[in-house]
Amino acid sequence: MTTFRTLLTAVLATVTLSSYGENIPRSEYPRPQFERTEWQCLNGTWTYQFDFGRSGKESQLQKSKGFADNITVPFCPESPLSGIGHTDFIPALWYHRTLEVPTAWDGQHILLHFAGVDYRSTIFIDGIEVFCHYGGAASFAVDITRYVKPGKKHDLVVFAEDDVRSRLQPGGKQSRRLHSYECFYTRVTGIWAPVWMEPVGKNGLKDVRITPDLDNSMFIFEPEFLETDVEASFTVIVKDGQKVVGQKTVNASNSAFVAVPIKKVKTWSPESPFLYDVEYKVVGADGKTIDDVRAYAGMRKVELRKGVFYLNNQPYYQRLVLDQGYYPDGQWTAPTDEALRRDIVLAKEAGFNGARLHQKVFDQRFFYWADHLGYLTWGESPSWEMDWTNQIAARNMIAEWEECIQRDYSVPSIVAWSPLNETWMDDVDGQRARLTNDLYFITRRFDRTRPVVTTSGGYHEGFTDIYAEHTYVQDPVALYHQLEMKPDGSVYNHFPDKSAPWKGEAYMIDEFGGIRWVQQMKAKEVTTADEFWGYGKDPQSLDEYYQRLEEQVNVILSIPYITGFCYTQIVDVELEKNGIYTYDRERKFDMERIHRIFTKSREQATEEVDQMLKERDHQ
Repeated sequence: MTTFRTLLTAVLATVTLSSYGENIPRSEYPRPQFERTEWQCLNGTWTYQFDFGRSGKESQLQKSKGFADNITVPFCPESPLSGIGHTDFIPALWYHRTLEVPTAWDGQHILLHFAGVDYRSTIFIDGIEVFCHYGGAASFAVDITRYVKPGKKHDLVVFAEDDVRSRLQPGGKQSRRLHSYECFYTRVTGIWAPVWMEPVGKNGLKDVRITPDLDNSMFIFEPEFLETDVEASFTVIVKDGQKVVGQKTVNASNSAFVAVPIKKVKTWSPESPFLYDVEYKVVGADGKTIDDVRAYAGMRKVELRKGVFYLNNQPYYQRLVLDQGYYPDGQWTAPTDEALRRDIVLAKEAGFNGARLHQKVFDQRFFYWADHLGYLTWGESPSWEMDWTNQIAARNMIAEWEECIQRDYSVPSIVAWSPLNETWMDDVDGQRARLTNDLYFITRRFDRTRPVVTTSGGYHEGFTDIYAEHTYVQDPVALYHQLEMKPDGSVYNHFPDKSAPWKGEAYMIDEFGGIRWVQQMKAKEVTTADEFWGYGKDPQSLDEYYQRLEEQVNVILSIPYITGFCYTQIVDVELEKNGIYTYDRERKFDMERIHRIFTKSREQATEEVDQMLKERDHQ
């Protein structure tokens, strides 16, 4: 079924794009878990103009019929793939393209989708402001029905403003300096993810939330409609291949909760990533179809029991890798859909069963491949570069985070939410603590089916489901003594004087390792290792690298109370050279050996750690 969906998406994209020319970048359907057959990709060549003085509105740029220079969407202007490659600060810029709504779409809602615009975006149609959105990581849609006329051409203008140095907006790993440094990378401004448009019937669907209920062998579907009609019906059809295994029809109401029992349930896991095909149909009283949407769903359950992570009612050890989601030619944007798939394939080849998606909200196509290939993911906010003690920054982050959870709620591969990373800034009037706890409870209210890692590393406040710590101690013996449970029952806490103590929550080391190994793949690269970022003293040989890596992994695996790990990291990123692969996704190591290290059993790791400690004590 994976092959069928992939081919269907490619065919639909080809048909839809035929009138817009060839070589449209990222032309696959951007939202694969909620897919319509009729849509229009708006990626490709737009015109643009920088607005360094933020005077564009005074100059009436919102009424533009086109700017002097071209840019390739959906790539940010800092990236080579945009055709610009301007890496200095861009406080604001303007985009323009002509918009033509097909005549056949008359009488329907016209939705304009933006998968990502960093940070504040204002949308104009023919010079009229139709929407303003805050949040560089959150996707959003604009109903432009009242502003456009099918069969006519219109001027679409997007004004994007971005100020990562203000510390009032989430920025993730974007550098607040002119250049990249250490583990901070090239900035991302403006449109960085696909743009598309689609028609939806007047009583069509806005969204459907899917909740798998494994214990009761059913899926719960929560539809939301653009408009409601008491005469319309909503039908959910669940299929295993060509066989219908569940179906239910209800009134098309925003208060509907549709429980669909499934016979002979098949579960989703990294080892067996089975997915059900789902179809949503909205039908009017006259029997005509108002909306028809294709989706998929995975039957899986995640929970914590007595400090242990469970998947589908079985203990499951998470062997994650840190993934920053950066690309040399696209920054936050993968150059192709295949590049997203390949990142997961490379991680699985290295022995990981999932990833902590670090300081970035990932492309919905990435989750599509994670779902289909069998790969656990943690959804994370780009919380860095903001002031956690500032109330305006907190408001900005909370609003953006809510949108991100809502967008990805139905994704089977997401098994945890992690809103904050390393909040080590000292508190001001309790504002950091307030934000941290607000994020925990907001996330739990939006989604009670997944655990929350409130703060990964840094200062821990009072509420979290998984207590996640970071350590980059390189010596394995020192690492063991740091992590072993103390006689009083306490565990490793990096900032014990500024953190709430561990209270028996599930415990993970979700950053460790980070061993620097510089692979000279291109002559243009810097040749002095000290100019690169990594942790600890560089290994002097590959054998030393493998030994240090294996002993560190062994230590983590051998500690009984640790329920999973996340290794730093899957690929090098700019100056950070601690990846398993290079930034170009080339191999640095013997991958069979790497795979054996990361997939080793906990029993074997414990035996090897015991032997290591005896040998070191003897020395």
